[in-house]
Amino acid sequence: MFALVDGTNFYVSCERVFQPRLEGVPVVILSNNDGSVVSLSAEAKAYGIRRGVPYFEIRELLRHRQGQALSSNYALYGDMSGRMMRRLAAHAPIEIYSIDEAFLDLHGMERYIQAPGGIGRDAKRDVLACTGLPTCVGVAPTKTLAKAANRLAKKYPELQGVLVLDTESRRERALRALLVEDVWGVGRQYALALQQKGVATAWQLAGVGEAWARKHLGGVVGWRLVQELRGQPCQGLLPSEDGTLRRQSLSYSRTFGQPLQLFDAVWGAVSTYLIKAAEKLRAQGDEAHILSIYLSKNRFDPQLQGPAGRTATLTLPMGPTADTLQLLHYGRQLFGRLWEPGNAYTKAGVVLDGLESRERPRQLQLFAPEPGPTPKGRPELMQCLDQVNARFGRGKVTVGCAVPSGGEGAPWQSKSQWRSPAFTTRLEDLLLIN
Repeated sequence: MFALVDGTNFYVSCERVFQPRLEGVPVVILSNNDGSVVSLSAEAKAYGIRRGVPYFEIRELLRHRQGQALSSNYALYGDMSGRMMRRLAAHAPIEIYSIDEAFLDLHGMERYIQAPGGIGRDAKRDVLACTGLPTCVGVAPTKTLAKAANRLAKKYPELQGVLVLDTESRRERALRALLVEDVWGVGRQYALALQQKGVATAWQLAGVGEAWARKHLGGVVGWRLVQELRGQPCQGLLPSEDGTLRRQSLSYSRTFGQPLQLFDAVWGAVSTYLIKAAEKLRAQGDEAHILSIYLSKNRFDPQLQGPAGRTATLTLPMGPTADTLQLLHYGRQLFGRLWEPGNAYTKAGVVLDGLESRERPRQLQLFAPEPGPTPKGRPELMQCLDQVNARFGRGKVTVGCAVPSGGEGAPWQSKSQWRSPAFTTRLEDLLLIN
């Protein structure tokens, strides 16, 4: 049996843990630059607000309904996610699926602990007691069915946030109540095609034959999906190759607070993102083989000519590294390939890929020159840099190219007029109780 534990309206719930005044109030969380809705409360959904809608379209509705709009606070959400996952990992082997979702492997536990449904309920109570975050739990023989059970547990309040599909009758009843577009792994285009062929519910999809599934659902992947709906597991937990939950790639991107045309301003943004990505890389003890940088213009600009975005990628010639200065050196080369004078850029990002542990022996390239020694004192410098920033605050010590000229605020800084304090990650923002 598998359990899927999902944070209920996760971003909103994180805010409500530290701001109880938001309970029962329509709340929306906005994207970078406060542009559109990325998360919302049940109260906001009841008024017809949907994820992805631009904020200016719902501003008056929120004001009329005495609702609240908040800027995204990813430092808070990431830290609360870590707390939630650590509590879940205390109950069963875990696969972190997203910032607010995790699969638990419950196979064999009924013999030594208790029934899978009981473990799911205990995990739900534990997360709520230790973090204040409400969750929904779906328990079923396969991951696809656990996803379905979780979705239905959210939909029907009488289930109290937990649904266990441990019998054939419960599985059938759940799949009959689930639309095919709500099945995990069925995308929008597939859902439309299935509906045109008379397959409207998950129960109908579970009843198709192997040949039909391979023809209309993408080959063997579609057939495995059907098998999972029938209760036959085709996939288990998916940790990384080394048995940990380390990320296989790292990225950092933001939309600018305003369009940028100056070389130094855009490079300052890219270098800032690369510095932060390198910090994450060192924090998980890895080095990167591949570096990518991308720049984006305003795709809604009627005068735009050519593609809105461009990407440049480089396999690092001297082997993998987590050294900020080396990554900035190669990043500057990639940035030079992408830069087009006279254009206004609205977004940039960096991606570090081909990650491998620093503890493993380094794999050499057949025709590449042997990598030279790391500059003397450089690993110690990176360690010292991370320690200082961990103690005094992120970005307190950084590289000069990421510092705005003239001592002014960073022109690439995203707008966040209504961001809540970082209650759990900054000492200055620690919640005070009078």
